[in-house]
Amino acid sequence: MQLDNKVVLVTGGSRGLGKAMVEAFAAAGADVVIASRKLDSCEKLATEIREKYGRRALPVAANVSNWNDCDALIDTAYAEFGRVDVLVNNAGLSPLYPSLDQVSEALFDKVIGVNLKGPFRLSSVIGTRMAAGDGGSIINISSIAAIRADGLALPYSAAKAGLNALTEGLAQSFGRTVRTNAIQCGPFATDIADGWPAGLREHLEANIALGRVGMPDDIIGAAMYFASDASAYCTGAILRLDGGIK
Repeated sequence: MQLDNKVVLVTGGSRGLGKAMVEAFAAAGADVVIASRKLDSCEKLATEIREKYGRRALPVAANVSNWNDCDALIDTAYAEFGRVDVLVNNAGLSPLYPSLDQVSEALFDKVIGVNLKGPFRLSSVIGTRMAAGDGGSIINISSIAAIRADGLALPYSAAKAGLNALTEGLAQSFGRTVRTNAIQCGPFATDIADGWPAGLREHLEANIALGRVGMPDDIIGAAMYFASDASAYCTGAILRLDGGIK
């Protein structure tokens, strides 16, 4: 599963699952575009990629909930590399709220914007360019919340369910040369886990067949599969990566 001289764009790429994927792609021979809202974090990782793997790394500040930011990110990536071979829609967020009736319009729009609106815009434009060129792969990072919704993160669940639908629709829209798949993640011990209430991790692990939450590196195998030619006959798939959660 090599990616020699491929160009991979990862949103939310400076930390957590995004960082793990960026490092794996670079190790496999890819040049990377690292996008997130905080440019300094992207620049720091880009420097590490260049020094450790000898690959080109382009840091870009972008808020994917903003249509103009998405377009600027695309223009910057294509100006630097001339193409994008793999797009990973990884940026996501799920703010806490006290109760459903206290979910503000601003919070709802923010959650939908980052988790669904951004992936739609990036995939629509980049996917069209991929289809007109040599093809490519789009990978959406979804969540088990898309099919196991509860009142604790309902806007997030709705957005990720939409992302699952988007995955299947893009697969049909951009076939035959562009593959679109999703990795539906369970709970992972990224920096977001720092905000978990006391006892939540233990509760989750008691209900996971493998007995533990995921670690960032656990996403690498699935991401490399979908990014590489190993998945040449796979599109429209939604892969559960949750340790067997009940």
